[in-house]
Amino acid sequence: MNIVLMGLPGAGKGTQAAKIIEEFQIPHISTGDMFRAAVKEETPLGLEAKSFMDQGQLVPDRVTIGIVRERLGKDDCATGFLLDGFPRTVPQAEALDELTKDLARELDMVLYIEVDENELLTRLTGRRICRNCGATYHVVFAPTQKEGICDRCGGELYQRDDDKPETVAKRLSVNLEQTQHLLKYYESTGKVHRVDGTQTIDQVTESILSLVRGISK
Repeated sequence: MNIVLMGLPGAGKGTQAAKIIEEFQIPHISTGDMFRAAVKEETPLGLEAKSFMDQGQLVPDRVTIGIVRERLGKDDCATGFLLDGFPRTVPQAEALDELTKDLARELDMVLYIEVDENELLTRLTGRRICRNCGATYHVVFAPTQKEGICDRCGGELYQRDDDKPETVAKRLSVNLEQTQHLLKYYESTGKVHRVDGTQTIDQVTESILSLVRGISK
């Protein structure tokens, strides 16, 4: 089975990806992992991607799609794959369609873990880190016994700039716009399956596994 996993930052994609690959024994392919592997293997496309990353530039679609093609052509993808972080744009989705066609594959399902923006803000802005030992907490889901003080060492907790509300809100806005365009593209194919990401982790997992089992029969 060939699956694209989608969801805004904080929706729980990483947690659910681990459950899917454990259950169905297919490789979890993330953009970051693909880039790192291509760079490590010093493939021509990997070296080209590295040249852009070293300059702090976005890797062009031509290179990204080439690396995806190489990865999906490997033996461990023969029985399927779980793509996470690609495609991000409609042109990339169109390129993926062409790529899977060339590989005599077909995308079976687009899983979208749906979570309200306000809930995502709560999840993403609640992280606190100890300045002393680096322990991580969450003001809602994993609070300390004493506010602002690390349970482990008594150090002061702080909030990273990346976790501040204005930064998170901007990141969510950009991702939401991209995601809406992608969903519109894929919904025309009838392959989008939305999962309520505000359920408990176990409930989200069961919803996803039930959907995937349905296409694997």
